[in-house]
This record gives sequence, structure tokens and C-alpha cells, in this order.
Amino acid sequence: MYGSNKMVYADDGCILVRNMKETDPLVIHNEEIAQGHHRTIESFSSRMKDQQEGKAIPLVAEYKGNIAGYVNVYKKSNPDGSLRCEIEDFGVFIRYRNQGIGSKLMDIAEQIASEHSDVVHLCVGVHSGYGSAQRMYIKRGYLPDGSGVWYQGSQLGQYADCKNDDDLVLLLSKYLCTE
Repeated sequence: MYGSNKMVYADDGCILVRNMKETDPLVIHNEEIAQGHHRTIESFSSRMKDQQEGKAIPLVAEYKGNIAGYVNVYKKSNPDGSLRCEIEDFGVFIRYRNQGIGSKLMDIAEQIASEHSDVVHLCVGVHSGYGSAQRMYIKRGYLPDGSGVWYQGSQLGQYADCKNDDDLVLLLSKYLCTE
């Protein structure tokens, strides 16, 4: 079983990080739509299902009582039976950026991942809309895993055609301190 009975992971009086609640996907979806994204409510509500099934820990950050960001930690099996942790679907709403929310979410996501693996993986889009995320991941010690770019969930072959959209990603990995 993957998951945690822990409901609150951090609370400094300004930033609160907690497990996702049933009402959060709608709030997150509406915020993302207001920012011009075109995702469905299911892309957020599926995280609740994954949490209930023990596949993921979806986290939500509140800033002064308002939902400000989110991230999801998944534990997956490798073909050899070992475990790997992946951070998926990380976001901080534009009006809450530069307040330390993203760093706090990533700190907690990496701590959760370190309880299950010594390496954590994530994907980042390669177009300029992901520029701040790309810089943040590099500053946090993430490196390309060497597999090249991926498109729509598959490794993209050399000279293959693709579209520079949200489905064109680079896989990054970080070794976690497990002292």
C-alpha cells in the first residue's frame, strides 16, 4: 500500500502542504482553466482515485488559506521488481509564484520519494512555457536521464517528427540522500 495517513506535511502559518481532499480537483481545474490551460477535470480527480488505491500521494499547497499549487508522488515497479518514484503534474498558480510554495512542495515530494527509493524521476516539457520549471529542477539537482526526448509517452527516435507541445518532454532524475 502506497500512501500516508498523514494529512498535513508542513504548516508554517503561511504555506500549508497537505494531502489532496475530494473538493480540491475542481478548484485546481478551475484555476488551471483561468490560466489558459485546457486540461479536463478528470486529469485532477484521477489523482484522488490513485490515492485511494494506494498508488500515489497527491499533495496540495495552500497559501494563506487558498489553494496555490499541487504535486503528485507515484511509486511504480520497474521490470526487475525494484521500485522507482516519480513526481508528476507539479504546478503553482501564477499569482502565487515566487512565495516559496514550489520549493516547499518539491521538498516534501522528494522526502516522500526518499522513503521508497534513492532516485526520483520526473518529466518536464521542453517548450518555453516550462522555462521556470526547467531552471528550478536543474537548481534542485535533477539531470537528464540520457534517454533523449519523449513524445506522447514514447521515446522519440532520432530525426522523428513531433510537435512542440505539452507532450514533448525530457526525463530528469535526481539521486536522493538517504542518510
